[in-house]
Order: sequence, then structure tokens, then C-alpha cells
Amino acid sequence: MEENVKANAEMTFEAAIARLEEIVRALENGSTPLDEALCLFEEGVKLVRLCNERLDGAEQKIRMLTFTPDGDAVESDLVERG
Repeated sequence: MEENVKANAEMTFEAAIARLEEIVRALENGSTPLDEALCLFEEGVKLVRLCNERLDGAEQKIRMLTFTPDGDAVESDLVERG
């Protein structure tokens, strides 16, 4: 399990989503033994956290370029936080 955690931290967002889909299918199948299902669930939670961190990081990188009435370029966050 520890290997999965380390490998997951290095996964791309797309690979993490694909692995999450595999985990969901395995858990929905209903034939996964309880101990394995718990391990899969724990891995899934970690993958969700990883995906959320990646999305938060991407959101912080997204910037918007606007122009003032004087024609000066101003860079600002695309999404204003309240």
C-alpha cells in the first residue's frame, strides 16, 4: 500500500482519474473482499485529495490579462475568491 501512495503522488491528474475510475468499478462490482475493498477505498480517498490539490494548483496558475482605460495591461486572478 505504501508503494501505491508514493506512486500516486507522482501520477498525472489524468492517470489519477483513470485509477479512481478503476477503483470505483471494483468497489461497485461487489465481489471485492472486505480487506481489499478497504485498501481500495483508502487509495481512492488519497487520489481524490491528489486530484483536488492538482486542480487547486492549476486554478492558482490561471491568470487573466485585462487592459485599463489607459491601455495598460493588468494581470489578475481569473477567479476572484470571496
